[in-house]
Amino acid sequence: MGQFRILSAALTGVAFALSYALLGALLRAQNAASTSMPQPRLVRPTADHPMLFATGGDSLPSAVRVDFLATDQITPQDRELATDADAEITERARAAGFRFDQDKWNSQQIVCSALPNHLFMQFKRSGNGSESILTASIPRGGQGQVRIVPIMRRGYSLFSPAPINAQTVSVFNHIRDEEHPEKAPEWLATGLCYAALAGARPSIESQEESKIQKLPAAPSGGLTIQPQGGAVIFFTDLATLPRLMQWTMTFDGHGKLLKAAHFPAPKSKDKVRQTTPAEVQGKPVR
Repeated sequence: MGQFRILSAALTGVAFALSYALLGALLRAQNAASTSMPQPRLVRPTADHPMLFATGGDSLPSAVRVDFLATDQITPQDRELATDADAEITERARAAGFRFDQDKWNSQQIVCSALPNHLFMQFKRSGNGSESILTASIPRGGQGQVRIVPIMRRGYSLFSPAPINAQTVSVFNHIRDEEHPEKAPEWLATGLCYAALAGARPSIESQEESKIQKLPAAPSGGLTIQPQGGAVIFFTDLATLPRLMQWTMTFDGHGKLLKAAHFPAPKSKDKVRQTTPAEVQGKPVR
């Protein structure tokens, strides 16, 4: 009887060891399979992650631009809209520390195709070796609020440079919320609009043909979709030749701008991978 108990215990131990080894083998096989499977890097637009921006095809839409109009070029309707908002702009500018109602300011209109339901006016004052600049956003049709983007006050940026300032990001998000577009705006036009509202005169076209050869070999702009549905817009501002500047804007899956970056663009000899709008279509990255 004792020998039978010993034999039974031995058989039980062997069965347990075999089961443990089999389970380990199955787990290792499962891990190996999951590791070898290609991991998705991009997502297609879905109900949960809708298309935030229109791509305009696989190539860079070079025709996109932001225009700056002098006072005498502004339409009578826009001039009247700006005049009606003058008191509110003055109040908001004064709250930000600008002597808007005392000094002489020059103004121009910023025309942004990605934000057609707003009138943008940029005001500039120069004197005593310093410069003050601010941008005002005026909703068309009364659907929204007048807002300002402080860019520079008496030669100094407020808090941090306007291109990366949290206030600039917040104002831009409010403007986009008030737009209520019928379709997704074009990605590059959106990026150029942000840069213009933050004080730049952005362009993806060189103003001097003779300097074309000095431009980086990499594409001057692109759009990528993040795994969770967000998007990143980037472009190189060629209007700042010879010192090219790179703009990057990161949006979440609902189209809210999270952060913006503005820094010198890498030189052509620097190996920096830049993506193209084709990746938005779900094409694999090679």
